[in-house]
Amino acid sequence: MSNISLFKSGSVIPDYLRDSADEATKAIAGSSGGKTISIKGGVWRMIVGGEEVAKNEDRAMNFVVIASGKGVTRTFYAEQYQEGKDIKPSCWSAEGIVPNEEVPNPQAKRCDQCPQNVEGSGDGKSRACRYSKRLAVTLENDISGNVYRLSVPAKSYFGRADGEKMPLQAYGKFLSGHGIPITGVVTEARFDTGEAVPVMKFRAVRPLSQAEWETAKAQSSTEDSRQAVDFKMVVKESDTPALPQSFQDAPVVKKAVADDADEGDTPVKRVKAKPQADTPKAVDAILDEWATDDE
Repeated sequence: MSNISLFKSGSVIPDYLRDSADEATKAIAGSSGGKTISIKGGVWRMIVGGEEVAKNEDRAMNFVVIASGKGVTRTFYAEQYQEGKDIKPSCWSAEGIVPNEEVPNPQAKRCDQCPQNVEGSGDGKSRACRYSKRLAVTLENDISGNVYRLSVPAKSYFGRADGEKMPLQAYGKFLSGHGIPITGVVTEARFDTGEAVPVMKFRAVRPLSQAEWETAKAQSSTEDSRQAVDFKMVVKESDTPALPQSFQDAPVVKKAVADDADEGDTPVKRVKAKPQADTPKAVDAILDEWATDDE
C-alpha cells in the first residue's frame, strides 16, 4: 500500500465529506496545527494538530511534490531533547541565510558565521544546527485533497546518487537536467535499509496525466501549500533559553534534536562530485528505466 489509511477499509475521503468537520468534531479535536507526514522511527506517520492520527509501516510511499520551501531550513536547540517534552528551538532560519526576524536570541547575524554551524559543534563531527528541507506534498491517489508538510532531514537531502536511489537534492537535479518538473511526476520516497536512522531516497514512478498535473499546479498556489513550506514561529522571549548578547561569546552546544522530531538529519561532510553530462531522453523513456523495483 502507498497510502496512509484513515479508514480500516482503506477508503479515501469522499468529496462530500472533505473539509466538512462540524462544530462537534472541532470541539473534540481542539486547535489544529496543520497536517504533517513524519518519518520518526522509520514509519510514515500522519500528524494533525501535533497528534498522530494514522501511520503506514511500508518502506515506501508515493507523493506528488507540489511546493518546496526556499533554501534549506536550519534549526538549533540549546536544550537537550527529552521524549514527550515540547522543547522549542532557540534559533532558526527559514532559508538558511539569516535567523528569522522573530527569533528572540539569534546565535549569529548570519548562518554562515554561526558557531553552531561549525563541524564538531554537535555530537561527534556533526553540526549543532540542523538542516532540513520542507516540502508540500499530496498523496498520489488524492492530488486534489489534503496537503501535507514533509520535512526532509539533511541525510535525505544532501549526498550523492546511488543508481536510481537519490537524495532529494540529487533527485531534483536529475529531473531538472532532463527538463522534467517535479510537480509533474509521482515521486516515491523509500527508506534506505542500509542506514541506522530513517533516511529517504527518491525516484520518479510515472508522469502525471495532464489533468493530474493541472490539479497539482493549482494545489501549489493554495494557502495550505504555502503554510506547509512556511517556517515561522510565534514565540515569547521566555520560551527560549537566554543566550549571550555577544555572538562571539555564544557557547558551542554539543547536543541538538532533529527538526520535526524526526531522526537521521545530521549533516555530513561531502566531496562535490564532478557534473556528468546527461543525454536528453523522453519523459516516458526515463521513467520506464525505473519501472522495475530492485527489491
